[in-house]
Amino acid sequence: MRKFNIRKVLDGLTASSSSASQQQQQQQHPPGNREPEIQETLQSEHFQLCKTVRHGFPYQPSALAFDPVQKILAVGTQTGALRLFGRPGVECYCQHDSGAAVIQLQFLINEGALVSALADDTLHLWNLRQKRPAILHSLKFCRERVTFCHLPFQSKWLYVGTERGNIHIVNVESFTLSGYVIMWNKAIELSSKSHPGPVVHISDNPMDEGKAIHSVAWHHEGKQFICSHSDGTLTIWNVRSPAKPVQTITPHGKQLKDGKKPEPCKPILKVEFKTTRSGEPFIILSGGLSYDTVGRRPCLTVMHGKSTAVLEMDYSIVDFLTLCETPYPNDFQEPYAVVVLLEKDLVLIDLAQNGYPIFENPYPLSIHESPVTCCEYFADCPVDLIPALYSVGARQKRQGYSKKEWPINGGNWGLGAQSYPEIIITGHADGSVKFWDASAITLQVLYKLKTSKVFEKSRNKDDRPNTDIVDEDPYAIQIISWCPESRMLCIAGVSAHVIIYRFSKQEVITEVIPMLEVRLLYEINDVETPEGEQPPPLPTPVGGSNPQPIPPQSHPSTSSSSSDGLRDNVPCLKVKNSPLKQSPGYQTELVIQLVWVSGEPPQQITSLAVNSSYGLVVFGNCNGIAMVDYLQKAVLLNLGTIELYGSNDPYRREPRSPRKSRQPSGAGLCDISEGTVVPEDRCKSPTSGSSSPHNSDDEQKMNNFIEKVKTKSRKFSKMVANDIAKMSRKLSLPTDLKPDLDVKDNSFSRSRSSSVTSIDKESREAISALHFCETFTRKTDSSPSPCLWVGTTLGTVLVIALNLPPGGEQRLLQPVIVSPSGTILRLKGAILRMAFLDTTGCLIPPAYEPWREHNVPEEKDEKEKLKKRRPVSVSPSSSQEISENQYAVICSEKQAKVISLPTQNCAYKQNITETSFVLRGDIVALSNSICLACFCANGHIMTFSLPSLRPLLDVYYLPLTNMRIARTFCFTNNGQALYLVSPTEIQRLTYSQETCENLQEMLGELFTPVETPEAPNRGFFKGLFGGGAQSLDREELFGESSSGKASRSLAQHIPGPGGIEGVKGAASGVVGELARARLALDERGQKLGDLEERTAAMLSSAESFSKHAHEIMLKYKDKKWYQF
Repeated sequence: MRKFNIRKVLDGLTASSSSASQQQQQQQHPPGNREPEIQETLQSEHFQLCKTVRHGFPYQPSALAFDPVQKILAVGTQTGALRLFGRPGVECYCQHDSGAAVIQLQFLINEGALVSALADDTLHLWNLRQKRPAILHSLKFCRERVTFCHLPFQSKWLYVGTERGNIHIVNVESFTLSGYVIMWNKAIELSSKSHPGPVVHISDNPMDEGKAIHSVAWHHEGKQFICSHSDGTLTIWNVRSPAKPVQTITPHGKQLKDGKKPEPCKPILKVEFKTTRSGEPFIILSGGLSYDTVGRRPCLTVMHGKSTAVLEMDYSIVDFLTLCETPYPNDFQEPYAVVVLLEKDLVLIDLAQNGYPIFENPYPLSIHESPVTCCEYFADCPVDLIPALYSVGARQKRQGYSKKEWPINGGNWGLGAQSYPEIIITGHADGSVKFWDASAITLQVLYKLKTSKVFEKSRNKDDRPNTDIVDEDPYAIQIISWCPESRMLCIAGVSAHVIIYRFSKQEVITEVIPMLEVRLLYEINDVETPEGEQPPPLPTPVGGSNPQPIPPQSHPSTSSSSSDGLRDNVPCLKVKNSPLKQSPGYQTELVIQLVWVSGEPPQQITSLAVNSSYGLVVFGNCNGIAMVDYLQKAVLLNLGTIELYGSNDPYRREPRSPRKSRQPSGAGLCDISEGTVVPEDRCKSPTSGSSSPHNSDDEQKMNNFIEKVKTKSRKFSKMVANDIAKMSRKLSLPTDLKPDLDVKDNSFSRSRSSSVTSIDKESREAISALHFCETFTRKTDSSPSPCLWVGTTLGTVLVIALNLPPGGEQRLLQPVIVSPSGTILRLKGAILRMAFLDTTGCLIPPAYEPWREHNVPEEKDEKEKLKKRRPVSVSPSSSQEISENQYAVICSEKQAKVISLPTQNCAYKQNITETSFVLRGDIVALSNSICLACFCANGHIMTFSLPSLRPLLDVYYLPLTNMRIARTFCFTNNGQALYLVSPTEIQRLTYSQETCENLQEMLGELFTPVETPEAPNRGFFKGLFGGGAQSLDREELFGESSSGKASRSLAQHIPGPGGIEGVKGAASGVVGELARARLALDERGQKLGDLEERTAAMLSSAESFSKHAHEIMLKYKDKKWYQF
C-alpha cells in the first residue's frame, strides 16, 4: 500500500491556491497579453529533502577508536557527532541527539557494534551492521560521573570508571548494570587515607583477567605494565613486586651529572607499550617534553630499543592509537602504524619503515587547510573536466609518503546509481581555490590553485603596504564565477581584486602579468556651500553618501599619493613585476584591482560574472559597476549605480559633500586614465571610434536630475534614505555577511567595510546579481541580442546592451560597444539570481566558447576557421523565429517573477516569504525539467515550478545559526545542494525524491563478515606448570546470580530506536525495495556457500572445545581443594 503523505497534500492545496492567485493576476493583464500555456512536468512528488553525506574533518574531535579486525576507525566530537571511516570512499556520519561531547569510544571488536560514552554520563550502544548506524540501547548514570570505559576483547562485560574512583560493570548484551562494583576504598591499600581521584584508565592484565588495574599499558605477557605521569616520567612496574617501580624513565629529561634526578618535564598524557616477536618493544607516548622547549610544536615520541624519535605535529594531539596485527592483548602485538588524532587533522604513521614516514591520507580531510570563505557546486559537468583537472592536480602531490597501502580499509562501497560528474569549488582565506570531484556522494581533491602567487608578499609587518583594507588574509576569496564548458575561471577577492584565469595543459612563463586598475566611486555633486572650498580631511557619511571614515591609526593618511594629503589611485595589493612561471592548470589571464579614491578604500566586490563567448568580465560593489574586455585588456564600462538609471532613477538620493578637485559631470567615475572621461568614452573600449547615441541624452538628463536633487532639503533626503534602509535587509549583500563572522571562522571580521554607518550602508544601492545572456533588451526588439542584466540590492533590474565585433582577429581589433538600454524592471528585495527560458520553458544557457588549448601554436587552417567563427555559440533562442518569445526568471530575497520578453509583461509572480528573506536562489535542472530552488534565512527550503512558479516543496530544514551557512549554501542540478556545516565539514543534501530512494544503495557498508583471527597458543609448559593464573569466570563474578541486581537509582536503561531505524532504512521506497530484493537473490547463493563452510568450522571448533574440556576435567579430577 502506498504511504500517505500529508506534506504532498498540503503542497497540492498551496499549489491550487497559488494558481488561483496567478489567474487573478493574469486577468489584470489585457486579454491580448495572455501567455501561451507551457506544459510543466515537475510535481510535488518529485521532491523530498534528506541529508546524504558529510565530508571533511570531524569538527572539534574528542575521542578515537579502532576495530583491528573490521579495520574501521571511529572519531567522536565535542558536539556529539560520530564519524566512521573505512576504506577510502566508505564514510559515515551519526549524531547523538543530546549533542553532549563524546568522551570515549569502544568497539565491540568484529561484532559490528560500538559503545560511546558521553559527557552527560550516558553510554550508548550503536549498531554498525546497517548502512545508517543507529542506537540499540542507552544507559544514563544518575549518581556518578563517567570518566573512562574499557571493554576487553571478546568479553560482554564493560568496565565503567567514575569520577568517585569506583568501577561499575555493564553487560553489553542487555545493556544493564551488574550488581558488582569495584569500590575505590576496596581497590587501594588500607594505609592510604586520601581519595585516589577519578578513574583515568582501566585495562585488563592480558594473562590474568582477574586483576583490573588502573594503569596505562600492559606488556602482553601480563607481568609488567607501564604508567605515565604528570612530571614527564614513565614507570615500569612488576606485578610481583608492587612496592616500587622496576624502572623509571624520563624520555625528554636532561640527564644531570652527580646522579641527580632529571629535571621534571611536561605531563605524558598517554603511553602505549607494544611488543614484537623479533626485537625490542615499542613505547609510544604523547607529551613529556622538557619545559625549556618553548614554542615547540606538539610531539609524538616513538621509543624503540635505544632509538627515540620525536615526531612533530601541526596541531595539538587529541588522542592516538597503535594499530597492531592481532586483536588479542596476550599475544605479541606486532605494531605496524600509529593513528594520531589532532585537533584539525588525522595522521597515520608507518612504524615499519625507517624514519617513520606518514601515509598519504585518502580521505577528504583538508577542506579547512585554510578557512573556507565561499563555495560553488556544479552537477552534470562536461565529462572531460574531472580527468583534465585530475591530470594537472596529480603533479602537485607531495613526495615522501609511506609506500604502503592505507591500512584502514574496512567496509564496502555502495552501488552508485548516479553516474554524472559533479564538481565542488571551495575558495579559502589564504587565496587558494580547490577543485573537488564530488561524483556519486564521494569527495576527492582534484586540483589546487594559489591566487596569491601573482602578488608581492610582504616579508614582515613593517613591509606591509598600508593600503590593506583587511588586517589579515588580504587574498581571501569572496566570489567564484566559473564556466565549466570553456573552463574560464574568475575570482573576486577581499582586497577588491578580480583575477581571470584560463585553463592550459602547458607550462608557460609570463614575462609581465597583465593588469588593470579601476577607479570606481559613488558620487553626486552637491549644492555649493561656503565651506565647499575646503575639502574635508575625512568624508562624513550622510544619507545615501559614500564610504566610511578611515580610522587614522590603522592607515595613516601621510602615505597618500594625492595632492591633498589623502591616499589616492593606489590598489590594495602589489602585483609582481618579475616573470611568473605558471604550471599546467589555471593560468593568470588578467588582474584587475579597484584603487583607493581620495583617502577612501575601494569597497569589496559584491557580484561577479564572466562570459567566455563575449570575452567579458563584469563586477560591481556598493559604488557601481565595471566591465572589462579581457581579450583586449580594456575597461569598457565604469559607472556609479545611479548613472545606470539615467533619468529613470526612482529614488531621491542625498548628494555627498563636494571635493574641490572634482569635475561637474560623472566625476570620479573614470577608468584607468587619471583625467575625467565623459560618459560616451566610458561606455566603450579605448579603441572605439564611434560613440553610442544613447549617452548624450542621458548626460543631459543626468544634469537635470542633479539640479532637481539640489533643490531638495537635506532633511527630506535623510527621510527617504531611512525608508530605503528599511526596505533593504542587512543580509542582502555578500559583503554584509562577512563582518559578522567570528574571528576563528574567518578573517573578514576585521574588514574595514564593517565601519560604514548602518544608515549609509543600507541606503546605498549595490550590484547584487549579474547575468550575461542573449535575449530581447528592449520592448521594441524583434530579435535577441547579447546583453548584460544587472540586479541591485534595491530590487531593480537594469539591462545593458552589448555590441560585439565579429570573431577571429576582428574581435581583438574592433571595440566592444556597451550602452544602457533604458529597460528597468522592479522587484521587492535585493536581486539574487536571473535566468532565461525559451518559448517551450527550457533553460537558455549563457553562450560560451568551447575550451581549446591556447598555449599551442595554431595551424594555418585553424586560424582561418577561427577568423570565420563568431565566438558566440548559438543559443536556442537565436535560431528561433522572430515571433517566438522568451521568459526572464528573476529571484529576489522576497519574491520571484517571470517576465515575458520582449513585451516585459509580468507573466507570473510568487511572494516567496513575507517575514524572512531568501539567502540563496538557484534555477536548476531536475528530472528533465527545471525549477527555482530557494533557501530562506528562517531555515525553509522551497522549490517552485517554472515558468508558473507553483510551490512544489516547502520544508523547514535548519535555522540560520551562523553566517557560514548563509555564505556557503548552494543548490545545483539533479536535486543536489550543500553548505559548510562547520568550519571543517561540508554537508550535502538532496531535494530529489529519486535520489532519496536510491540513497540506501549508494551508501557504503561499514560491517563486512570477517573471520576472527585464531587465538594464540598458550604453550604446553605454561599450561602444565601454571605459567599464569587461569582464566576467571566473569559470568560467575559479575552475573546476576552471584552479584545480584544493581540499584535502580544508579543508572537508567533507555531502549534505542536502532531496531526501528533498521526497518525504516530497509523500506525506503518501492524502487529501493525491488533493487534490494534483486541484490538479496544474488547474495543468497554466495551466503549459503559461506554458511556451509562456517558450519563446518564451528563443528570442528566445538569438537576441539569438547576435547579440551575433557582434558581439563581429567587434570583436576583427583586433586584436593588445597592443591589447586
